[in-house]
Amino acid sequence: MASVQIAVCGPAECTVEETERARRVGELLAGAGAVVLCGGGAGVMTAVAAGARSRGGLVVGVWSGDSRAGASPDLSATVVTGMGQARNAILVRSADALISVGGSWGTLSEIALGMRRGDLPVVALGGWRITHADGTPVPGIHHVDTPESAVEFVLR
Repeated sequence: MASVQIAVCGPAECTVEETERARRVGELLAGAGAVVLCGGGAGVMTAVAAGARSRGGLVVGVWSGDSRAGASPDLSATVVTGMGQARNAILVRSADALISVGGSWGTLSEIALGMRRGDLPVVALGGWRITHADGTPVPGIHHVDTPESAVEFVLR
């Protein structure tokens, strides 16, 4: 049976806390034998890749650029799409679950694509809290406070 593939997304420009959380998510996923998918760039993407690789994990970057130049050095493999942010659709469709760490517009698009799939567990570790106009939370996004909770949820 193939390994579970978990997409981890988050901002390229992130806080120290988001960096630490993403690195820990990568460590935990690799320790569980999951394949980590990410956008392959800076910030959260670099941190999750570094965390997974530090534990001998497999990390695949679905890269927005036209060549591997600029992609994270901790990727095991880089899928060069040349698609810019449209590559988010490939990343999300390739995943068995999605963890967002922090939030940016790109991260929000990945969460939205995950929710549109209808069958994808989506976990938010910090970042976006999406509500209806009346303020009630949009159902389906599982909010957690720790990397351990995020990984536990997606690996269930």
